[in-house]
Amino acid sequence: MARQPIKLYRHRLSGHAHRVELMLSLLGLPSERIEVDLMQGEHKRAEFLALNPFGQVPVIDDAGFVLADSNAILIYLAKRYDAGRWLPETPTEAAAVQRWLGIAAGPIASGPATARLITVFGAPYDADAVIERSHALLRIVDAELADRPFLVGSEPTIADVAAYTYIAHAPEGNVSLASYPNVRAWLERIEGLPSFVPMQRTTAGLEQAA
Repeated sequence: MARQPIKLYRHRLSGHAHRVELMLSLLGLPSERIEVDLMQGEHKRAEFLALNPFGQVPVIDDAGFVLADSNAILIYLAKRYDAGRWLPETPTEAAAVQRWLGIAAGPIASGPATARLITVFGAPYDADAVIERSHALLRIVDAELADRPFLVGSEPTIADVAAYTYIAHAPEGNVSLASYPNVRAWLERIEGLPSFVPMQRTTAGLEQAA
């Protein structure tokens, strides 16, 4: 009996939603993508707010189990459908993964993700300050990747999935990756994983000249 596809409520240009889309693909899980038109305010309508009162994508519906928040969804999918590869159980590795999930929700969100919000969605932030924060983050990430292929060690985890999209799309927010060879190599390793799926790129920021 075929398993019921997991419903993914997403926006095609949401990096948070892409994290979940990527994880579903990496795990080989069938899914149904349901587009939420953020520009038309569908995420603020009663039907969607019943799924996520915070009015944000992504949301999944796994046979009646509804869950919002991209990092929480990554943990759920790894715990429910994986055998420890994507979310290791040793105390040190589990803590390291959690650290990067916090970085994804903090410095990545306030840096590259926000820089992209300015150029792609017209968000009213101080671009210079956001770009500076982004480079401060990237310098740290590049240094940490100097002695390992993935964020937590020799194998990819949900930490890499959580961090990948907004860093990969940082140039759309006028944040160049040219000075970060270890970051660029890491992005290539993620993109080389079996069943990798990209997020749609835009022509915003530095991508205009690409």
